[in-house]
Amino acid sequence: MKVQNLRELLVDELRDLYSAETQLTQALPKVAKTSSRPELKKAIEHHLKETEGQVTRLEQAFQQLHENPKGKMCEGMKGLITETDQRIKDGGDPATLDAGLIAEAQRVEHYEISAYGSARTFANLLGEKNVVHLLEQTLQEEKAADAKLNCWPRPSIWKPAQPDPEMLRAGEAAASPSAFAGGDGLRRDAALPPAPRRRRLPAPDRSRCRFSPPPENRETAPGKHREGEV
Repeated sequence: MKVQNLRELLVDELRDLYSAETQLTQALPKVAKTSSRPELKKAIEHHLKETEGQVTRLEQAFQQLHENPKGKMCEGMKGLITETDQRIKDGGDPATLDAGLIAEAQRVEHYEISAYGSARTFANLLGEKNVVHLLEQTLQEEKAADAKLNCWPRPSIWKPAQPDPEMLRAGEAAASPSAFAGGDGLRRDAALPPAPRRRRLPAPDRSRCRFSPPPENRETAPGKHREGEV
């Protein structure tokens, strides 16, 4: 679509968002089903209901503008959903997969926050107050969803990495008492450089530290005479 003015740009942005939200309503059920944690599954299902409400708000915004919401495919959201599907298809450890799903969800939230923020600004510049109100409601929901994802207890999801046994054995061998000479803490195989010879520094000249009064200023200020002069 070739846009000629700000109103056409607003309509184009809203159609992009309408396509994005519609795609999400179809993708989120699969993500919720994949999650292994009940609380994560519940959060995704809750956001699905919010997304359905956001679709309704966009339809109301189009009614205010007397425009048709259909006619555009959001390629950005399509790509994000494709990445999420691939992560689900790859599978893996359930807890690690949940952490990956959270990361994918945050990518989606950041995309939507940016898009809704721009559309709200365009509507405000055009004086479409009702549209601004509808977009602001959704924008706050997206920001709240992103904040919840930031606060998600990821340490309880991710398992601590297991250390490499070979590295452990190498570290124990390096720290063993047999690797050191006596109790001085120096390795037998460590080639130490010779200690530098100390040089005796000359005694400081303390005469410079004594206070010397400044020399007498024999110049007189303009208009004044030296003693004895007329």
